[in-house]
Amino acid sequence: MGFADQRFNVNLSILFTELPLLERPAAAAAAGFTAVELWWPWVDAPTPEQSELDALKKAIEDAGVQLTGLNFYAGQLPGPDRGALSIPGEESEKFRANIDVAVTFAESVGCTAFNALYGNRVDGVDPAEQDALALENLTLAARAVDRIGGTLLIEALNQPESPKCPIVSAPKAIEIVDKVNEATGLGNAKFLMDLYHLSMNGEDLPSVIERYAAKTGHVQIADNPGRGAPGTGALPLQELLDQLKKAGYDGWVGLEYKAGDRPSAESFEWLPREARAAR
Repeated sequence: MGFADQRFNVNLSILFTELPLLERPAAAAAAGFTAVELWWPWVDAPTPEQSELDALKKAIEDAGVQLTGLNFYAGQLPGPDRGALSIPGEESEKFRANIDVAVTFAESVGCTAFNALYGNRVDGVDPAEQDALALENLTLAARAVDRIGGTLLIEALNQPESPKCPIVSAPKAIEIVDKVNEATGLGNAKFLMDLYHLSMNGEDLPSVIERYAAKTGHVQIADNPGRGAPGTGALPLQELLDQLKKAGYDGWVGLEYKAGDRPSAESFEWLPREARAAR
């Protein structure tokens, strides 16, 4: 096996950011990809104008790519906020307002996978209060996603870069997945296995794959150190993806790495062009 046996998509919120949002789907297509994913594109607007949603839909459709993953509103990404649903007050209210907007938009372009970033700990607020709010909001999101046959993804970030985030290990993310599924009875919450974040946390990646592949709904990759393309760091990404496939994971692998100082289109030399289109 190898990279050619995977189904890759490009995260247009970290790659091709040298271009305006509406030009990125076509740029990914020109680079040979047929699938993309996005963080919520409007960091200050959980409920943007319909014209903005329509314009993004048209850009995706005109490019001939499939949107395979979308984040719910999560505040300023990249940035210090890194999540909203567990933050009392305005941020969690924005998350709730975003749920139906995001699900309706995603359904219009055939996307059924949704990443819900947990949110930082807030000084002066009881962590138990935040966790109760998070479960309530994740339950709402899981039920909304279920209406279109979708999957709710729970991601572990990494402690060095997100020191206030409480979800910084695979076991903790799995704990949240299990709690959501128990609360809803739907079983549509899954683990988002980001190999870069987990490696930054010092986790044993082969062990994580062995233990949690069956509960994984999406995978994202970047090399470490540096969060660059495969081959720029020390992670054996091809071996890890081979292990995932042998363990039964056959879903998407999101390219969520930084291109560095070069144009994004030049950062894919590690992946033969014929392996970029989804099969």
